[in-house]
Amino acid sequence: MGAGKQDGHNGISYADAGVDISAGNTLVEQIKPLAKATARPGTDSALGGFGGLFDLKACGFKDPVLVAANDGVGTKLRIAIDSGLHDTVGIDLVAMSVNDLIVQGAEPLFFLDYFATGKLAVNEARAVIAGIAEGCRQAGCALIGGETAEMPGMYHGGDYDLAGFAVGAVEREKILPSANVGPGDVVLGLASSGPHSNGYSLIRRLVEVSGLTYAHEAPFAPGKSLGEALLTPTRIYVKPVLAALRGSDGIKALAHITGGGFLENIPRVLPRDTVAEIDLSEVPCPPVFGWLQRTGNVTEREMLRTFNCGIGMICVVEADNASEVARLLAAQGEHVVTLGRIVARSGSEEQVRPSGKLALG
Repeated sequence: MGAGKQDGHNGISYADAGVDISAGNTLVEQIKPLAKATARPGTDSALGGFGGLFDLKACGFKDPVLVAANDGVGTKLRIAIDSGLHDTVGIDLVAMSVNDLIVQGAEPLFFLDYFATGKLAVNEARAVIAGIAEGCRQAGCALIGGETAEMPGMYHGGDYDLAGFAVGAVEREKILPSANVGPGDVVLGLASSGPHSNGYSLIRRLVEVSGLTYAHEAPFAPGKSLGEALLTPTRIYVKPVLAALRGSDGIKALAHITGGGFLENIPRVLPRDTVAEIDLSEVPCPPVFGWLQRTGNVTEREMLRTFNCGIGMICVVEADNASEVARLLAAQGEHVVTLGRIVARSGSEEQVRPSGKLALG
């Protein structure tokens, strides 16, 4: 027999090339109940078709505008893979997209995921997708489909990557930010759970500098491993913010504090002739940020442009309604702080004017 040829009994299969169709089918069957548990008006969350269906009319919108967002988890996945802890990064995946929808006033309706790996490990993949389903549950949106791609040669060992896609809707006249954001408006902040899903390339470098492994106890979270503590999932602000939007007309703008921190995200929702005055001493910094700052002697400005530092969502609110909006958010379990106010911009100054110091400990 010539080199590279196979007889009829020994033909090369897809499995020989590194793709296990049976494992993929097993995973689909295991995640069907997870998706079904996220059902909401507009969908039955059935998996297995070529596309996910959603009935917008069933949601009761009158003049809806669709809003779409997509994102990943970034190098936080590296910590999950190296720690062997896969059950929370799916929450992060959902959070990063649905939090971007809510800042435009949109209610998240459905979500789709993309999971890519070199070799499909069914139990690990199921843990990841269970996290995605939990994130959808927290956001009130349906997991209506996704894609699992087994691609040998593209990823090493047990590495995998995630991408998520969310679609929401908002009544046309309720789209944020409002055009009337201006001087006198109050800036409220909603506390974060930690770094969320941003700055993890720097975080992983600082872990190297510290000499710790992810199995060591976290210096800032006694009783938890460093890997477990750094994998604390991103807060999903959807339900509390929707409750505040429906309970008051006071919210004029929202900003999701992701990569770029205060300095880059707040200006995205401000008119060019305004500045947000922010009192940094009011920011409730979780202990992880103090540990990161001390470990790498990171400057305050670098902290502010890399991490959320303790505030995951900013609300720009009409002054007369600020206390009512804060009350509505607190009633939904949010830790709300008053950070500052909107003022007129002077010349070409930056649109975030910080004062005070972060309480990094």
